[in-house]
Amino acid sequence: MARDTAGETGRPTFSARVMAAIAKVPRHRFVPAAYSALAYANRPLPIGRGQTISQPYIVALMTELMDTSPGDTVLEIGTGSGYQAAVLAELVHQVYSIEIIESVGEQAAALLQQLGYKNVATRIGDGYDGWAEHAPFDAVIVTAAPGQIPPALVAQLKPGGRMVIPVGAEGEVQFLHVMAKQADGSIATQRSLPVRFVPLTRGN
Repeated sequence: MARDTAGETGRPTFSARVMAAIAKVPRHRFVPAAYSALAYANRPLPIGRGQTISQPYIVALMTELMDTSPGDTVLEIGTGSGYQAAVLAELVHQVYSIEIIESVGEQAAALLQQLGYKNVATRIGDGYDGWAEHAPFDAVIVTAAPGQIPPALVAQLKPGGRMVIPVGAEGEVQFLHVMAKQADGSIATQRSLPVRFVPLTRGN
């Protein structure tokens, strides 16, 4: 993960805290066996059902941009393989993660439980709606790209909290956005680097 992030994010390096979390999570457990030899390569990999696990650089960058603290409660939209949730679980008090594809979410939940991540709660559902029962959140991370930022996720973010989300309609260039909620409820948004994520889909 030697890529220079300074020009795109204003952060010349990743923090020791984030790098330690990345180092602790066994990434090879979160990819299909056929791709285990590539688990630590800096590239995205397919995990089935048209979904991917993001490259380690992007996971580290999004985690860094969230700027979390150990006591935080975080909402993740798009559990996927469960890898990003596991990284966050090393850094914060509690992670709530939502996955819309039932088989993907169930497999991730089983693996997270097997690996002993007791501070990750998962559910199958529409990420556009967030998880109101556990709101507000200190931080929100979205690992699939909507065309527009879901209002429920903004509403469920605490004042002082940050949301990291890729934004861009399918077929368009996506950009990573970092949204900071001010004390008065207003939002300050910084657009970061171009990215490529699977679309954030809706429920029926």
